[in-house]
Amino acid sequence: MKVYKFGGASVKDAESVRNVGSVLRSQGFEQCVLVVSAMGKTTNALEKVVELYFAKQDFATELSKIKENHTAISQRLFDESHEIFAKMTAVFDEVEEFLGRNKSPNFSFVYDQVVSSGEIVSSKILSAYLNDQGFDNQWLDARELIKTDSTYREGVINWDETQKNISGLNQSQSYVTQGFIGSEDDNFTVTLGREGSDYSAAIFAYCMNAETVTIWKDVPGVMTGDPRKFENVSLLPNISYEEAIEMAYYGASVIHPKTLQPLQQKNIPFYVKSFLQPEMPGTKVGETDQNCYIESFILKENQHLMRIATRDFSFIAEDHMSQIFSMLAKFKIKVSLMQNSAISLALCLEDKYEKISDLERELSQHFSTETVKNVSLFTVRNADLQNLDTFYNGKTILLEQISKKTVQLITN
Repeated sequence: MKVYKFGGASVKDAESVRNVGSVLRSQGFEQCVLVVSAMGKTTNALEKVVELYFAKQDFATELSKIKENHTAISQRLFDESHEIFAKMTAVFDEVEEFLGRNKSPNFSFVYDQVVSSGEIVSSKILSAYLNDQGFDNQWLDARELIKTDSTYREGVINWDETQKNISGLNQSQSYVTQGFIGSEDDNFTVTLGREGSDYSAAIFAYCMNAETVTIWKDVPGVMTGDPRKFENVSLLPNISYEEAIEMAYYGASVIHPKTLQPLQQKNIPFYVKSFLQPEMPGTKVGETDQNCYIESFILKENQHLMRIATRDFSFIAEDHMSQIFSMLAKFKIKVSLMQNSAISLALCLEDKYEKISDLERELSQHFSTETVKNVSLFTVRNADLQNLDTFYNGKTILLEQISKKTVQLITN
């Protein structure tokens, strides 16, 4: 089996959906699982629906706009009598009905039930279009296959159940399914974290012992920097799993951090290629003796720099660290960088769920804290340490950390 993953940009409109067909003609679609994200910016739009719902404002109008957008795309792909229109309407009706009867005050639970509809609709549209074009496939509901715990918005995979479900698929067929979603024991939808569709592709690949995984992007592959943020970047043709995991950890947006571990366990090669130029080789991630140790630049924005100190000038000891990190886990705040001195701890934090104020409030009961919000973490991998000055030009440095061939700077 091969696993292909197409992100939101690759199915953002009718022309993009047609282009998926073109990619498959050039690459082949036999014995393939195609994992697809929501179309374009649909996830953002559905997040707005959830926010309006909890604000007790008019969410139905926003939901109607999303439906109209998908209908407009489908009208350019199908005859007006096609069954896809009824299937699409049923998905959006189900969302509206859920919000009408829901009694749960749990934002994350409601979020997952609503936002997941983007992947359901896009996969139904793509599956139907491909079947019409002669790419025989079966639509799969990923929620029936990928089982998780009930950590809404950040589901933890039940690998035993998931392996049992996915390994039962007929590997002589081809399938279209969703990224980003699974379900818990009561069959409520659980999402796998923002940008989690790559992870879904890795889950299918692991459970089916796939030959390869290919992530189709709007860039030529893994670059030495995001071309939207850095000049004169180049392609990394070959990188190891370890280097890719490091780059993902530091914030390289082209690879989801959770994707690589299951692939590495079974040594499944992972390709990042351009859906605009599918004939180009892209980047291969895997076991290689041709690993590209080229200077690479990563910018992680919307971070917060928090300095935590003891009030009595005692050392930041193991018990303090345990206390601090248990609070971080409680509020699901991730550490992007840490640096400690005798009496203080500096943390660069990623606050996906906007809990930084709650963390500050709880920490203030035991420590002194100071936070600089909305900073950027700039990382240089495989840095030329002889030319460090070039990294500092024009930047106000709040914190720096240099390890073997890696330079990290926090700037505002």
